[in-house]
Amino acid sequence: MVVVMKPGSSEEQIQHVCSLIEGLGLKVVVLRGTNRTVIAAIGDKREQDREFLRAAPGVESLVPILAPYKVASLEAKPEPTVINIGSALIGGEKICTIAGPCAVESREQIIRIAREVKQLGAGALRGGAFKPRTSPYAFQGLEERGLEHLAEAKSLTGLSIVTEVMGVETLDLVARYADVFQIGARNMQNFHLLRAVGERGKPVLLKRGMSATMDELLLAAEYVLAAGTHDVILCERGIRTFEDHTRNTLSLSIIPALKERTHLPVIVDPSHGTGRQSLVIPMSRAAIAAGADGLLVEVHFDPERSVSDGAQTLTVEMFGELMRQIRKVAEAVGRTA
Repeated sequence: MVVVMKPGSSEEQIQHVCSLIEGLGLKVVVLRGTNRTVIAAIGDKREQDREFLRAAPGVESLVPILAPYKVASLEAKPEPTVINIGSALIGGEKICTIAGPCAVESREQIIRIAREVKQLGAGALRGGAFKPRTSPYAFQGLEERGLEHLAEAKSLTGLSIVTEVMGVETLDLVARYADVFQIGARNMQNFHLLRAVGERGKPVLLKRGMSATMDELLLAAEYVLAAGTHDVILCERGIRTFEDHTRNTLSLSIIPALKERTHLPVIVDPSHGTGRQSLVIPMSRAAIAAGADGLLVEVHFDPERSVSDGAQTLTVEMFGELMRQIRKVAEAVGRTA
């Protein structure tokens, strides 16, 4: 259930309602919108136990939440969430493109790429310092040294850092450098990790698991939201199917489907979604046309020598062309990029 407060309700009234809800043994999540505040009451108490809340000062209405994902649902917050990640907004009118290499390989590499994608219009910098790899013998990342290189790239360009956290044991380290925690597809249902990043309060970019349904993605987001972080970015990165002409099957229909169910912003990773450099730009155009709030794109000045995922990585010149093309699509659907 959510308690919808009247426009202009005071902070004192909001806190009073929170205290009443907590007195029922329920968890409180406050969602502040542009015009009004709603308070989600989460727990297993019966709805009739909460009817007295209607009489509290400042309360406009009580709305039951039927979806299993309570805080992520549109019932909890009808207006879209816009997330400030420092160097850009995600979920607003402007499309945000997060760009950078799959892995941080050296100081010179990440600084060069950061400068080039910033000049071409990227809103944030991606780069893996810890890399989850299928093979234990593949490059696993530079770890803390990679995070230090990312921090220097940020200081030189102003681009916020989006980087993956793979486990609770490295969370403190990554938190010192990251502006946005990325949860990879393999960890989408690592519920202990989801709770831990949710308690940190920083924005979280949550990738859809490679075999996850839409509801499973939303329930994973709910773990983060229920733990205290209200800024969750959903990322479609393709799922495994019987099709073999691409690395994964990029399900762009999930974009409008998610928009019907959640207020959270939705971005698309066409690099992992296709695994093919030649398909990244066309699928980026399609994603923006379908309503995506942003893109997560792999870029390297020499993809052939990239230590990971070179086949799906754009050159800097290709990234420039991607930005030119998505600006046209964004304008056609009433947005900017």
